[in-house]
Amino acid sequence: MSQFAEKLACIDKNKFIKNTVILLTLSLTSAWIYANTQKPKWYRYYDSKGVANISTNVTPNHIRYGYEALDQNMQVIQRARPYNVEADIKQAPQRAIQQQCKAEDAKLKRAYTNSHIATQKKKEALTQLKKQIAFQQEQLKQLQTDRITFVRQEREIARKGKNIPEHLKLTLDTNQKNIINQKENIQSLQSRYRNMEAEYDRIISRLKALE
Repeated sequence: MSQFAEKLACIDKNKFIKNTVILLTLSLTSAWIYANTQKPKWYRYYDSKGVANISTNVTPNHIRYGYEALDQNMQVIQRARPYNVEADIKQAPQRAIQQQCKAEDAKLKRAYTNSHIATQKKKEALTQLKKQIAFQQEQLKQLQTDRITFVRQEREIARKGKNIPEHLKLTLDTNQKNIINQKENIQSLQSRYRNMEAEYDRIISRLKALE
């Protein structure tokens, strides 16, 4: 390469570096100006008479009437609505309900993820309860069958004019109590089934609404 070519390449390289530095400087300067322009310098609110009040900080009156954040050129960069204490107090119960609903929704999402999984869990839980109910019903059927046998024995002994043995009386009494308890167990399981089904339906419906 000739000395002229080397000199020319050197000039182009220096020119490129110089232009890059200039562009970088301008970019940083613009960013600094933008950041400082966007930073609030003043806060303005209008009172009940429409009079503008400006200060360098937010006061209770700013919050009460609502205010505007201004940059160093007095341009509005942000607005805050007036704060109404009475309205806020009235809305507090509603906000509490909304927060509770959000918490419950989050809990449902953690527990079931989505409505499809909740539907599967519902099916599994109700299937288990159905099995329990069917088993208890079989037990009740057996107790009732046994009672028929015990009652027949009691009647046969009475027909012969004999005294009913104490052990048979005790057996009949125990059998009757077991039948009552078994019916109560079945009713309890059936009630639990209905409640569980309704609860899962509510959960699935809510999860579908969130999807």
